[in-house]
Amino acid sequence: MFAGSFAAVTAHAQSNVTIYGIVDAGIVRETGGAAGDVTKVTSGIGSQSRIGFRGVEELGGDLSAIFTLESGYKIDDGSLDSSNTLFNRQAFVGLKSKTMGTLTIGRQYNPLYNAMSQVADPFGAGYAGNIKNLFPAGGVNTRVSNALVYSTPNWSGFSVDGLYALGEQPGDNTAGRQFAIGLNYSGMGLNVRLVHNNRNNDSAATSTAVGVQREDGKNTLLAANYDFKVVKLFAAYEWDKGLNSSPIPVANAYGLKTAPKPSTDANDALIGLTAPLGTNGTLMASYMNKNDKTDANQDAHQWAIGYSYALSKRTSAYTAYAKMKNKNGAGYTVGNNNEAGSGDAAFNLGVRHTF
Repeated sequence: MFAGSFAAVTAHAQSNVTIYGIVDAGIVRETGGAAGDVTKVTSGIGSQSRIGFRGVEELGGDLSAIFTLESGYKIDDGSLDSSNTLFNRQAFVGLKSKTMGTLTIGRQYNPLYNAMSQVADPFGAGYAGNIKNLFPAGGVNTRVSNALVYSTPNWSGFSVDGLYALGEQPGDNTAGRQFAIGLNYSGMGLNVRLVHNNRNNDSAATSTAVGVQREDGKNTLLAANYDFKVVKLFAAYEWDKGLNSSPIPVANAYGLKTAPKPSTDANDALIGLTAPLGTNGTLMASYMNKNDKTDANQDAHQWAIGYSYALSKRTSAYTAYAKMKNKNGAGYTVGNNNEAGSGDAAFNLGVRHTF
């Protein structure tokens, strides 16, 4: 009887671990910043270089245990992308069911960033033209620590994602907390996502201080793309409200006497496309606009173009160029997937390999 039970447990507890990653590096030239033009070899231009471990254990029936541990690193000097943090990109464990959905706990992607990178941006949040140059996708809007994420099963193309991150502030359960919800549809060449993200900016100290009140940072994004086969069209529109809803990645990149002010009331818009060029080539292009609705009226817009050539199923060569126009003392910069950039224009040339 014992031997039979052990065999049954062994049969059900089938597990595997996959090692995966991206190696991405190239040459970047940035111009227009206060520190002067710069040409450099850098890592993570199109996609941040990374190594990860992904595991699945079948628990029997419809249930599986899953985990992911993912670390970013730099090809140009071999260092970790984030000092003193081994798995800075993702670190979570959870349960997955085809009928009940997936629940995971740990450091995870925000549904807001997933919508930007997977649906809204023809550059996939990489290269010089990436959406993060104007849309608020940095910091906790990309990945969130101490987070619980639930994703429903797919119902005829429809699904829902929800995130709740604990602020972990002693004496105040709302200080520092963050939540997001995303409504998704994918089918017949169309992808659409509507996401709302809310971030509490308080700490335990500021939330209890007399006369101190901080407005939550709120972002609502509508993103869509449609594949016509000969061309794939992209569009996105976002509403940004409150403190830290629209941060400036580089505090004062242009050395202005009065440093740019992060907007607390702005709208962001994007239109773009990808199109196949020959058998292995892909053209990428986009135009973005930030409309700052505060009295400062610090608007900005960017246009970008890029090209990727598949050398194999896992290796591609790429080039991209983007140009930013800041107005009324705005201070947005042209970066890439892993860097915020230093000026108002950038050129990329590199190689990306996945494994």
